[in-house]
Amino acid sequence: MSENIKVPTMANLMAEGKQPEVLFWVGCAGSFDDRAKKITKAFVKILNKINIDFAVLGTEESCTSDPAKRAGNEFLFQMQVATNIEVLNNYEVKKIVTTCPHCFNTLKNEYPALGGNYEVVHHTQFLKQLLDKGQLKIEGGEFKGKRITYHDPCYLGRANGEYEAPRELLRKLDVELVEMKSCKSRGLCCGAGGAQMFKDAEPGDKEVNVLRTEEAIETKPEAIAAGCPFCNTMMTDGVKIKEKQDSIKVYDVVEMIAEASDL
Repeated sequence: MSENIKVPTMANLMAEGKQPEVLFWVGCAGSFDDRAKKITKAFVKILNKINIDFAVLGTEESCTSDPAKRAGNEFLFQMQVATNIEVLNNYEVKKIVTTCPHCFNTLKNEYPALGGNYEVVHHTQFLKQLLDKGQLKIEGGEFKGKRITYHDPCYLGRANGEYEAPRELLRKLDVELVEMKSCKSRGLCCGAGGAQMFKDAEPGDKEVNVLRTEEAIETKPEAIAAGCPFCNTMMTDGVKIKEKQDSIKVYDVVEMIAEASDL
């Protein structure tokens, strides 16, 4: 895979007198986590390939403050949000796309009450929009005919009712899509939501991510697809615990599209 990617910043475009159609909100995981960076790169490669007019905030991007909100620190949440809204409004941002359902949910549903009103879409929804417009073409490539199960991220699925966009993209890859017993509106959390990713486990006899991974393995998949960097980490860890080896790979949907297109 070529690493030749172009990522313009809002500051640079503004200096040139340009306004991109969409702001790509990378998120903390997509910026700093080594595994999630691969998801970020895969998405940018697709945007580059089909010449989408986008930009990132770069060093001006801060956390959406989802973890602070979920952990109960409303004061910190409102402070961070106010700062972010000031940056976004200074750049006259209208549309935001993000690869993180936590960022997606917070920007879409919680920023408006504090003065941040934007069209916010998850990257699977954005790619589905491009597919419907004919701007994006998806072929099966190496995933054609492979048995894939899809894990619904809580903040994309149950919190925002988006189940079809990621599945439609997977169907376009000509995979054999198999559902877990807990899916769609009855989906099971990966165990990372609500700021759980950043705290120690509570007493119990089984980790949530292990339970969820067991459900995925029951479908006998060749790979597990996800649409969230946190879900990706939790499911990958679950596979390591259950399989004792990385025999089942965990991909973000966008990684599968980029890989099938050999980007």
